[in-house]
Amino acid sequence: MSKVTSMWAEDFFRKHPVFTVDEFGRYLSSRGQNWSRAKANLLSYHKKTGHVVSIRRGLYATVPRGSDPLQHQVDPFLVAAKLAEDAVLSYHTALEFHGRAYSVQEYFTYTSAHPLAPFTHRGHVFRGVHFPQKLSRKKEEQFGVVEADRSGTSARVTNLERTFVDTLHRPDLSGSWEEIWRSLESIQFLDLEQVLRYTQLLGNATTAARVGFFLEVHADSLMVKEKDLAAFERLRPKHPTYLDRSQRQAGRLVARWNLMVPREVLERSWGATL
Repeated sequence: MSKVTSMWAEDFFRKHPVFTVDEFGRYLSSRGQNWSRAKANLLSYHKKTGHVVSIRRGLYATVPRGSDPLQHQVDPFLVAAKLAEDAVLSYHTALEFHGRAYSVQEYFTYTSAHPLAPFTHRGHVFRGVHFPQKLSRKKEEQFGVVEADRSGTSARVTNLERTFVDTLHRPDLSGSWEEIWRSLESIQFLDLEQVLRYTQLLGNATTAARVGFFLEVHADSLMVKEKDLAAFERLRPKHPTYLDRSQRQAGRLVARWNLMVPREVLERSWGATL
């Protein structure tokens, strides 16, 4: 291994705290030659010397000089963001990324056209889910997806508007209703036109009702007008449905949204004895 080649590798590692084998190969190829053999040799060498650690097949993390590779904490957001070429940090993970989650979770969720099976790395569980089918049919998987910086590395994540709707669309991926409600209440501003457009793209009446109900309850803080609520009301279910269809808890029917809402959500009586 030449000194120049080693310097190139170390330069790459400094700029990529988490990287895929393909990214490393493209970097070496950009130097003007076919580095397929050098790629394997370099990774093997730096893994043995503790400069990089393997997270799973094809995915590595850089270990800073002087750090113990067995103790080094790899950024789980970057791991999730690198688990597929089209990976997008989503749901509760996106809330955490934006600093809006009420509490942290051990699960890190990303969406992809080809998500991997869940796996665990150093106490964190990584799970991939498919893009919503209706988005894929309309070729709108990238609606509300932004590039964000994370430790000098670009990560794709849903913006606050899409994250807000996604969290209500898939509550099973975002925690308890207390977690969902308290997290979403920390959002100070939303582009309501974008929220409406994304809700329409999802084409789910229950989701539209959940979004409309939340916006109505928080109309003052989010500067929601009656005309905004009316647009979501037109998308509501035709018949009463449960806020959480998987649990079907007893509650009160909120007629405007045709939603049966549990008492703990209506009264924010989290954990109270009924």
